[in-house]
Amino acid sequence: MAMKIITLCGSLKFKKEIMIIAEKMALKGNCILTPIYPILENVERTEEQLLNLKEEHFKKIELSDSILVVNVNNYIGNSTKLEIEYAKKLGKEIMYYTDLINVI
Repeated sequence: MAMKIITLCGSLKFKKEIMIIAEKMALKGNCILTPIYPILENVERTEEQLLNLKEEHFKKIELSDSILVVNVNNYIGNSTKLEIEYAKKLGKEIMYYTDLINVI
């Protein structure tokens, strides 16, 4: 089976879950692209920097075969909704964590 490129999408509040899922999916032979989350506390980002991060994540979606939406407790924020719409527009497969919770 060919390696699948999957971009993980989800709220900043789920960054720990996203990194756990990323590792599990990679260990199963997938190429996983993740959002860039702030690691350092109290670092200000300019509007331009935030826009660059957003564009960079949308580019990952373009490069992917599918996206995996990490919707813990069925929560999907506005930014993630935009990513889902973009993936739909590009004809990408969309998977939801809550549907795969026992598979991952």
